[in-house]
Amino acid sequence: MKLPVKLIEPELTLFEKKFKEAVKSNAFMLDRIMQYVINRKGKQIRPMFVFLAAKLCGEVNESTYRAASLVEVLHTATLVHDDVVDDSLERRGFFSVYALWKNKVSVLVGDYLLAKGLLLSLDNNDFEILKYLSEAVRKMSEGELLQMEKSRSLNLDENIYLEIIQSKTASLLSSACAAGAWSVSGDKELSERMRQFGEKVGIAFQIKDDLFDYTSQDIGKPTGNDIKEKKLTLPLIYTLNNVDKKKRRELIYIIKNENTRKDKIAYIVEEVVKAGGIDYTIERMNRYKQEALSILHGFPPSEIRDGFEDLVNFVTDRKY
Repeated sequence: MKLPVKLIEPELTLFEKKFKEAVKSNAFMLDRIMQYVINRKGKQIRPMFVFLAAKLCGEVNESTYRAASLVEVLHTATLVHDDVVDDSLERRGFFSVYALWKNKVSVLVGDYLLAKGLLLSLDNNDFEILKYLSEAVRKMSEGELLQMEKSRSLNLDENIYLEIIQSKTASLLSSACAAGAWSVSGDKELSERMRQFGEKVGIAFQIKDDLFDYTSQDIGKPTGNDIKEKKLTLPLIYTLNNVDKKKRRELIYIIKNENTRKDKIAYIVEEVVKAGGIDYTIERMNRYKQEALSILHGFPPSEIRDGFEDLVNFVTDRKY
């Protein structure tokens, strides 16, 4: 499954120039770090959602480019801060900002990006778009803290898990879709439909990410990273709720005390598969995907709608 880049190629090309301008700094060190970050950017999934949502609802304009830049600025800021929180030395196969410039600089870089995002919207009176994205940042922070709180006690059910991923991942994607729609329409009802669509896709996106920890067919071998970090994701939550008490106690003991041993991680993965945790998680992911497509199919058929559907399929079918 390929990304529908061709449908928005001119917009993405111009966006790259505008994004570079948006994060530029007169401070030499900061500008150097910004160049490092820009040159190692990801697939730009979130700006794609902004532009496709805009084209589905109207004609792309300058407000759309600012919305896409704001989404990417805020996303980048959260990644820089996340690497500090997670003590992560690598990002997308390269050294993270945290690895190269350490704590203080990383925190300040994240703060700088947040400030640039705020000013980008305020200077152009994009108040509704700023509201969408500020709400997303609030939810992302709350979701991260809720996950940390629940991970300590390993007390997590499916509803709490969904609340966490809705806040941590889906909120930014849903805001990207709402901002794209608002930038071309100024229509709150239309923007809300797109926000709901983005939320469903965002939840499916995170569930797919969580599956990579347990499945081997896509990336060569299970990573076990979530288990090492004592993160209870849906495959494990389902398993813990569907095995007998003795097995549950054994699995929780391993997660708490033996979570760095490769053989024990492999054992947990084996038990998750045996209990049906993978099949259940895939079913839940596909349910959110279908709910998203149902909203999308409420729009008239078009090349853009088809491209959006391809993007949704990419989210759930991707290999990494």
